[in-house]
Amino acid sequence: MTKLLAAGLLAVLAASTQNLSHAASTCDRACLKGMVDSYLAALVAHDPSKVPIAADARFVEDTVRTKLGEGLWKTATAVPTTFKIYVPDPTAQQVGFIGIMSENGKPIELGLRLKLRDGQIVEMEHLIARDLPERSLRNLQMPRPGLLATVPATQRTPREQMLRIGASYYEALVSADSNDAPFAEDCVRRENGMQTSSNPAPATPGPGTVGAMSCGPQLKTHRFDYIKRIEPRRVWIADVQTGMVFGLSQFRHPMKEGAVQIVGVPGVSEVSLSGRDGKPIKPFDMPAAHIFKVRAGKIHEIEAMGFTEGYESKTGWE
Repeated sequence: MTKLLAAGLLAVLAASTQNLSHAASTCDRACLKGMVDSYLAALVAHDPSKVPIAADARFVEDTVRTKLGEGLWKTATAVPTTFKIYVPDPTAQQVGFIGIMSENGKPIELGLRLKLRDGQIVEMEHLIARDLPERSLRNLQMPRPGLLATVPATQRTPREQMLRIGASYYEALVSADSNDAPFAEDCVRRENGMQTSSNPAPATPGPGTVGAMSCGPQLKTHRFDYIKRIEPRRVWIADVQTGMVFGLSQFRHPMKEGAVQIVGVPGVSEVSLSGRDGKPIKPFDMPAAHIFKVRAGKIHEIEAMGFTEGYESKTGWE
């Protein structure tokens, strides 16, 4: 009997030790945000050894599988200071981030995803928007207050539902049906700092009329019909406390039409898809990172960044 009791006690102690070890290796919200800060500081120091990176970690920059220490690890020159948006998800042990930092002394917008396992980074993903125009940079000085605000407990949405809501945005874009995503009436979208919805209405009807619409009504005009596919769609990260969802995706644009036909906008029948030089735009992809602000089950803010790449390009994670 004494031996049995001793064996049972040892089993309980072993289980308790295992649980404590697991708890110690799980990164909470503060830990995930701190890991981003440490990672960015290591980038600028050009020293991966300053953060806990697993031996089998994978690193992808701008959709290309890259050797650790290459890419932004060589060119980063200053960490983000004022424009920083974190989306920590302890359940997924992942964190998404969009911020403005410096590369070779010039501002860039960075979309970042880190995945942890037992306290070590096992996946690192960078998306970089370069050559940002001054008018975009004006909107990239500080995050919109609505994005960062804590969502009151009574207006929070369960994590799994938040992930579905974030994923629904991509479906709404492709279907041109805002009913596929729960947009709030006050929804505002910015892309690489440029506000692309809810702008001031123009004095006379024109393409700017579409840009003045809120997110939902704007989609129903078919303005984005040139986006034929959005795949893959990776919506894995959500922060219930701030109501933010982080998604990564690849927009596919075959650009077979010279214009899109606009529906339901008086005075506007179509919008040209030609470039500034008047020539047709060649097929292209846009790898992108999106942050969706979800409050009371609806999307109120969208902050996005991305860059253009060759049509039908890979993601780097195949």
